[in-house]
Amino acid sequence: MTVADRFMSRRTRGGADYSGRVIRRPVAEHRAAVGAHLAGIRRTEKVPVAVTLGRVTARPVHAPYSLPLFDNSAMDGFAVRASEVRPGVVLPVSGRVFAGDAAPESLPAGSATAIMTGAPLPRGADAVVPVEQTVETDGRVRFESSPEPGAFVRSAGDDVRAGARVVDARVTLTPRHLGALAASGVAAVEVIRRPTVAVISTGSELIRPGCEPSGGQIFESNSLVLTSLAAEHGAQVVYVAAARDDGDFDTILTAACLDADLVLTSGGISMGEREPVRQTLGEYGWFGPTAMQPGGPQGLALWHGTPVICFPGNPVSVIVSFEVLLRDHLRELAGLPPIPCGRARLGRDVTSVRGKTQFLRGVLGDDESPGVPVVEPIGGPGSHLAVTAAAADLLIEIDADVTHAAAGTEVTTWPLT
Repeated sequence: MTVADRFMSRRTRGGADYSGRVIRRPVAEHRAAVGAHLAGIRRTEKVPVAVTLGRVTARPVHAPYSLPLFDNSAMDGFAVRASEVRPGVVLPVSGRVFAGDAAPESLPAGSATAIMTGAPLPRGADAVVPVEQTVETDGRVRFESSPEPGAFVRSAGDDVRAGARVVDARVTLTPRHLGALAASGVAAVEVIRRPTVAVISTGSELIRPGCEPSGGQIFESNSLVLTSLAAEHGAQVVYVAAARDDGDFDTILTAACLDADLVLTSGGISMGEREPVRQTLGEYGWFGPTAMQPGGPQGLALWHGTPVICFPGNPVSVIVSFEVLLRDHLRELAGLPPIPCGRARLGRDVTSVRGKTQFLRGVLGDDESPGVPVVEPIGGPGSHLAVTAAAADLLIEIDADVTHAAAGTEVTTWPLT
């Protein structure tokens, strides 16, 4: 954080300037701040090909050898000189060569060598006649066809030449890529390292699902949502914990930073009396309101050199904050492409609060006509409506300067992952 950033952090801490006027950071500005906050995390590592499924290549991978490694037979049959063979010709069988054998020195003139699929072609042979087109008797073979030079021969380097590119950079490796790399003799690949993430939920009222709630207690879901979203978008979650509001947050946060590139917190960043995240990290970053609903309170800080991204505590706010502010930045760290937004037409009128970008939950309608699809808003704007949010397909973005949008209005949509 620069000196100017620290000054602005103190000047606007709590979301107000010296006049007491509330200052809300625009969504796009805070999204950019999240990306800048994560600069420097991205790293690469070299790992065995066998464990690279789904990983993203950090640089192009080149073939150490040509493939095929040598001229070999594409069929079970007889290796011959094509000029010596025509229907009815009978040649002596000079030998037999199998897959895994060393190539014979040469094919004697006027003879044929029995050869199996994948076996190296004898020097001097330029074609293979499939066994189905021959009759072998007492060490001699009669041919029933005339082969063209190169028939059923796999020439060395037909697939790839040594030094040629096997896989480009920024490719998400699939089974076919792994097969190509292994076939080329590549043992290990440099890939983009998955960022390691720690997740901390805060709140003395939180209990685990399955426990019997007593007065004032609620079930904790944010850690499960954040760990699932982080893993879905390329991260490796290495630490998950819950902190009460009365004193153990800094200890848990320090433990989280030991192995994590990034810490995500939920809750504890509002302006109340017990807000452990803001109270612990307030001097080490930026905390304040953003011009979005849900997800207004946000925070960014560094703790022992580890970036901490601080989301509000309401369940829907956590989902919206991750999807809008963090998702594509986390994917970039893992080498994954961004998930593009879409466009849709509102299925009904909606209202919104001026000065806040609103993210409604919605489902795509049944209208199958060509063009921009219809999206139906569902549920209310409340950030506590976790079950309602689960029924949504996407978020509907209503611009901060819009207070009313009529049915049919085109809006930006964010896929929910």
